[in-house]
Amino acid sequence: METPLTNNISPGKEPADLRQYENAGGYAAVRKALRLAPAEVMAIVEESNLRGRGGAGFPTAKKWSFVPMGDDAPRPKYLICNADEMEPGTFKDRLLLEGDPHQLIEGMIISAYTVQADVAYIFLRWAYKLAAERLESALAEAYRQGYLGKNILGSEYSLELHLHVSAGRYICGEETALLNALEGKRANPRAKPPYPQVSGLWGKPTVVNSVETLCNVPHIVNRGAAWFKNLSRSADGGTKLYGVSGRVKKPGLWELPMGTPIREILEEHAGGMQGGYRFRGLLPGGASTNFVVADQLDVAMDFDSMQVAGSRLGTGAMIILDDKTCPVGMLLNLEHFFAQESCGWCTPCWSGLSWIEQILQGLEEGSGQSSDLERLQSHARLLGPGHTFCALAPGAAEPLQSGLKHFGDDFHRHIREKRCPWR
Repeated sequence: METPLTNNISPGKEPADLRQYENAGGYAAVRKALRLAPAEVMAIVEESNLRGRGGAGFPTAKKWSFVPMGDDAPRPKYLICNADEMEPGTFKDRLLLEGDPHQLIEGMIISAYTVQADVAYIFLRWAYKLAAERLESALAEAYRQGYLGKNILGSEYSLELHLHVSAGRYICGEETALLNALEGKRANPRAKPPYPQVSGLWGKPTVVNSVETLCNVPHIVNRGAAWFKNLSRSADGGTKLYGVSGRVKKPGLWELPMGTPIREILEEHAGGMQGGYRFRGLLPGGASTNFVVADQLDVAMDFDSMQVAGSRLGTGAMIILDDKTCPVGMLLNLEHFFAQESCGWCTPCWSGLSWIEQILQGLEEGSGQSSDLERLQSHARLLGPGHTFCALAPGAAEPLQSGLKHFGDDFHRHIREKRCPWR
């Protein structure tokens, strides 16, 4: 089984410096890409079926194709790496940033060349101190070696790449809020259209991609689209970083073929449940996804299969719910986070999420009433897609509405016994 994303990573050890990275084949894809026309690189990525790994799963080449090209295109154009990894339960990008920073830089150079971006930014979560240190070092090496700056490797293409450490908010993971934050404004989402590819950072064409997405690009260019598609067990090309946290024997992160079934990840790689704990459900793609329960464990972890199962692949980071953890308390913890991280821009989000938190708190404290469940159902519906300015509130509503569906008896027990049965 090939693991291109993590092949150079040894957890607990220093990442490869530039010379070691080159000796392992690093930056060969940059040299290859610069000999091709941008449209030719785009075609390779399109054929590979690479879909965005940040959560939405939008086809990467299609996103790039919306950027105006040619001599008449507005300038400068920008490429931004969204490294503001704050989705609860998700830690995949941190491994890539700390373990192989040159891989990301190479992916950004090729991606920026493909859309003819002049300037690129890595928008990094403030808490990722070690990642910032290693990225700064790798960037300095790349500049010294001529991979960044004017006339890269003697070509006509130039790129300036900067590291921007975020002040830190979950909402900055939404690409237009990220753009506002990068411009020094309050991190509120923007109305769309116009989309960033046409009018993004400072009103200029901008592409925003995730860390994992960009790290795939050098391998696709180097090895080809057919190779990338053959890594997968599904129509979505490549491998995927899958994570598991909770009461399992071996919580962690693994690079596996896209489309690996949930059961295989949970039982073979995470070792199954710890002794004395039984599985009740999981959030398959970070905190903002619908619960998957025991009779769905054979579903493939890819974008389309998870949608058919009534959830989303999201970030591919599973959060496990066991039989000794209160599902109402788990949801309270998650909804507290989402309410706290609302930017306050639209009323349904900042008001609705706070109300949800209060209702769940009342259930946990023993003051819940039957009417509370109707209010929670109503909020879950009203915070759904199309009712708020961005996807933060709809994402927060997913674990709530699916939790009410799968663990309704637990909610009723809180009301009936006027306490949390797990305390």
